[in-house]
Amino acid sequence: MSAAARRERLRQAWWGRAALVLLSWVYGAVVWLRNGAYSLGLLRGRRVARRTVCIGNLTVGGTGKTPAVLLAAQTLRKRGLKPAILSRGYGRSRRGRDVQVLLDQREVPWQETGDEPWMMHRALKGLGVPILVSPDRVAAANTAMEYYEPDVLVLDDGFSHRRLARDADVVLLSALDPFGGGRLLPAGDLREPFSALGRAALAVITHSDLAPAGRLEELRAAIAAVSPELPVAEAVHKAEGLYDLKGDGRHGLRWLKDRRVVCLSGIGSPASFESEVRRAGADIVQTWRYPDHHPYTALELSSIESVRGGLPLITTFKDLPRLPEGWQRLLVGEVYALGVRLDIVKGRARWDAVVCGTAEKDGPEPEAEAEPE
Repeated sequence: MSAAARRERLRQAWWGRAALVLLSWVYGAVVWLRNGAYSLGLLRGRRVARRTVCIGNLTVGGTGKTPAVLLAAQTLRKRGLKPAILSRGYGRSRRGRDVQVLLDQREVPWQETGDEPWMMHRALKGLGVPILVSPDRVAAANTAMEYYEPDVLVLDDGFSHRRLARDADVVLLSALDPFGGGRLLPAGDLREPFSALGRAALAVITHSDLAPAGRLEELRAAIAAVSPELPVAEAVHKAEGLYDLKGDGRHGLRWLKDRRVVCLSGIGSPASFESEVRRAGADIVQTWRYPDHHPYTALELSSIESVRGGLPLITTFKDLPRLPEGWQRLLVGEVYALGVRLDIVKGRARWDAVVCGTAEKDGPEPEAEAEPE
């Protein structure tokens, strides 16, 4: 049973809710003491001789962090800079603090790196961006410096990881659930109190187009109350096509128009993924939602296939590596992954400046790239 499932089970009983609140107080005390030690200089982050930018969040999952890391790497490459990505590799099978490297044609099983680094590796293939995976981000940074000589290190999901010093923190806040239930883990989904935004160089509100009425104004006011000078950008996730997972084919989004499909996902924000499928005009007949990072079993896929009715199945690239061996035989017919990118729709100049370490340029926001047909 996953940690999320255990939490949900505890929330069903009063004593379980009380236990979660008590544990969140203990967790909060540890976070407060640790951050205080860094603020007072009792603990110091290890610094490397390259600009280091962190793409992180305050909550557990659902903010769209992986597309943001990809956008950061692409932003740096467009500026002629050489990035390297440092990732913890959540869910990887390899134990210890060794450093695993993903780069261009070097194929490594996803189980050894975790699903998110593996997906980023596939998305960035050909751009020469090394992805270094290790729970010891300092060791990963030193390995990057020794072997790949990057201009900028991009720390994936490391806002609360302060052992590696960074020059700028970009914190993502989902407009769908920016406050993580208002409580720290495990009672809520906050990794740190909202006041931790005071350490950030930029806040990015993701899923801004899906926010309920008044949510963006409420969130901007909450950010300003914590850090009045903190710049805020807004971002949306945009589908950019369907990729045939059983072949090399690709469809534009128009292929989904008025088509009946089913959706499968084990990600932090399944609602946003399904929203993109519907936005393209598809009729979603059935959805299967599993916990974030869920490793699928053959039995689960066989069960899905038995009620799928031969309809095209749409999933995500993050889910692809977690499908079991032989999934192509278990899922008969069409299986596609929805390609999604992050677009900064407000504050793009500030995003570029923070990620690249350059002065912010005045002028109108750059136009978003057109969606492929």
